[in-house]
Amino acid sequence: MKDRLIEFGYAAGWRVVRALPLPVARRLFMAGADRAYAKNGPGTQRLRRNLQQVRPDMPDELVRDGLRSYARYWLEAFRLPSQTRQQFLDGFGISPEHYDWLKTAVADGKGLVLALPHVGNWDAAAAWAVSNDWPMITVAERLKPEAVFEQFVAYREKLGLEVLPLTGGRRAPLDVLAEKLQQGYAVALLGDRDLSRNGVEVEFFGGRTRMPAGPAILAIRTGAPLFAVDLSFTPTQTYAVLRRITPPTEGALDVRVKATTQLLADAYAAGIADHPQDWHMLQKLWL
Repeated sequence: MKDRLIEFGYAAGWRVVRALPLPVARRLFMAGADRAYAKNGPGTQRLRRNLQQVRPDMPDELVRDGLRSYARYWLEAFRLPSQTRQQFLDGFGISPEHYDWLKTAVADGKGLVLALPHVGNWDAAAAWAVSNDWPMITVAERLKPEAVFEQFVAYREKLGLEVLPLTGGRRAPLDVLAEKLQQGYAVALLGDRDLSRNGVEVEFFGGRTRMPAGPAILAIRTGAPLFAVDLSFTPTQTYAVLRRITPPTEGALDVRVKATTQLLADAYAAGIADHPQDWHMLQKLWL
């Protein structure tokens, strides 16, 4: 029964929220965020502890702002499938220089690896990339119940992405992604939280955590350019800042993967420090 209720909740979200006028939906989601802040449940407490690691002297209002940002992500996610290509383009901002980095990488035909933490609206960023006619593939955590996972896959496929399951697929995701890079794809991977329990240990905001090795391995194996992507919310857009990551070329593979993953962690930290309220990390992260 619980699984069916979760499945129904997500399905209703995608249907009902799209039907509401935007100002009404925005008020409802912001009110929900403020209720979660006042209730101070386990997710809110975890967000507070994570933000305290980022900014030890933070005001507690930062937690409220973080929940509002997270609510905005879900509001936009539920409404994205009904938006047009032009709305995808208009709802996203990036500097001309960083746009040229992406355009050049795609045109070169080597593909590119885009690694990002859970910041801003990564689905809006993907929809923008696809609207530029750039082929993109990502990996999705296999959620429970299975029907919810299938809804998320269908949602992202409707935005124009190809989606691989993290587990349970016919082939190892890294092998498929390496092939896609050789075909000129952009590979987008969330990289600040290790789901395998055997990721690379890195230093992150003064503590130790593990991050997935996939982005580093793909860049080193294929020679595809690697970018850390920072996303934040403006009043009207999701805005992207890229940081180019250059993996070391000398040494054993595991040493190069570890060094590259640390470079990614440092790049994530630089962006999160600029706008911690847009980092949607409500799970345990540090060891």
